Order: sequence, then structure tokens, then C-alpha cells
Amino acid sequence: MSDSRKQIGVATAHGGFELTAFLNGMLREAHYEFVDCVDSQPNPDGDWPDFVVPSARAVAHNEVYPGVAVCGTGVGASIASNKVRGVRACLICGSVSAHQGVEDADMNVICLGGRVVANAFSWELRTLLPRATRILGAILSFGCIRLPTSRGEQS
Repeated sequence: MSDSRKQIGVATAHGGFELTAFLNGMLREAHYEFVDCVDSQPNPDGDWPDFVVPSARAVAHNEVYPGVAVCGTGVGASIASNKVRGVRACLICGSVSAHQGVEDADMNVICLGGRVVANAFSWELRTLLPRATRILGAILSFGCIRLPTSRGEQS
């Protein structure tokens, strides 16, 4: 890579195929590097966890940052991504939630609904990447904060 950016992890299933095809084209055009966990063609029988979970694991293992997960509504992609330890995925439907997710909640996976989010808005989200990297660096400088689990254990 030409600078310090990591590869972006992009995952989708059939409900987000068109939006993801648009995003991937724009990422290529803007010279972003990305890992594509996308079905090669729309497949109504494809299950979104088959694509979303491997991408979320790559985010959790610090192989890609950030992750972008797309399904029909973004709800399933968000639920599946958040099942992976170390992932903080948020369903994003507007610029306010996108900025809050990055700036205040340390979101590392952006979840979008391919049937509900416009192409132009999805591309606008790339402006969050430099800010997200600075915020993450600031948070990591404080060290690890161990939160109790529901059973009282440290996670």
C-alpha cells in the first residue's frame, strides 16, 4: 500500500450485491485496497453469515480495517458481525449515526442495507476512514479495558 491505510474488508450476500458492486468500483477508482468477501453473482440461496462472518473475523484479527458488511437491510449483517469477539458493528442509515459510530463508539464494521441505502451515501462514508484511524489510535493508547461479562468474568 502506498500509505498507512489497511485494506478495507467488504462482505455481502445477494441483498447487498448491487450496492457492494458500486462500492467496490468506487474503492478501486480511488485506489483503496480492499479484501472482497462477496458472492461472485447474486444468489438468493446464499446466506449472509457465509460472507459476513469471515470478513468480521478479519477485522477482529486486525487483518483489515474497517469492515463493511452489506445485506438487504443491514440488520442481519450487523447481528452476524457482532457475534465475532472484537467486532463493534453498527447498522448505519444516515450520516449522524455514521459519525457517532466512528467518533464515539469505536465502530470497526459499518453495516449497510443494500435495499435501503443510496449509492452516494455509501460512498460518502469513506470520509470517516481517516478520523476512525485517529480515534482508534487514541483509544488504544489507553490500553485494554476489561469489561465484566454477564457471568461476572472478565472478557
